[in-house]
Amino acid sequence: MSLTVGFDLDMTLLDTRPGIQATYDALSAATGVPIDSALAVTRLGPPLVQEIGHWFPADAVAEMVDLYRTLYREHALAGTLLLPGVVESLAAVRAHGGRIAVITGKYEPNARLQLDHVGLTPDILVGDTWAESKGDALRLHDATVYVGDHLGDIIGARAADAVAVGVATGPYSAAELHAAGADVVLPDLTEFPAWLAGHLS
Repeated sequence: MSLTVGFDLDMTLLDTRPGIQATYDALSAATGVPIDSALAVTRLGPPLVQEIGHWFPADAVAEMVDLYRTLYREHALAGTLLLPGVVESLAAVRAHGGRIAVITGKYEPNARLQLDHVGLTPDILVGDTWAESKGDALRLHDATVYVGDHLGDIIGARAADAVAVGVATGPYSAAELHAAGADVVLPDLTEFPAWLAGHLS
């Protein structure tokens, strides 16, 4: 059976907080609506519509989501940082003959721009997913492992009967990821290549 490993994007592969904060600041400037961008970037993971809904009335959310996504292309890419162990982890998957699937809640065209910006080229990219819908994408692409930093990522992995690998690089501690049902929790991706080798053996 071929190996496909799924990865979340924000705070699993990439620290996107600087650029996302800049995008919220730009959205605030464009609309005149105060947004606590520092708070917003502590809540990455759930669909954008949820965060926008904290700052704008319900009847404006769809329009503001579209504006945010447009501003993102201008403001979010420059601040993107690779998290520790990312390059080595993706290389490890390929060394075992596997495919890399990035399954993210981010708007897919912007996720593609972000990955291109940092020079990462997954075999599969699926955007606009969250929790159980991440599980649908994992099943569709026969992923047997899913790596993420958020409780929603654990839900997605469990929904797909994939091995749920938590990384404590996002908003949740190792204990919280374990409590949510992660099969294994790593402090960051630097330990993933060794874990994968053991898992496959």
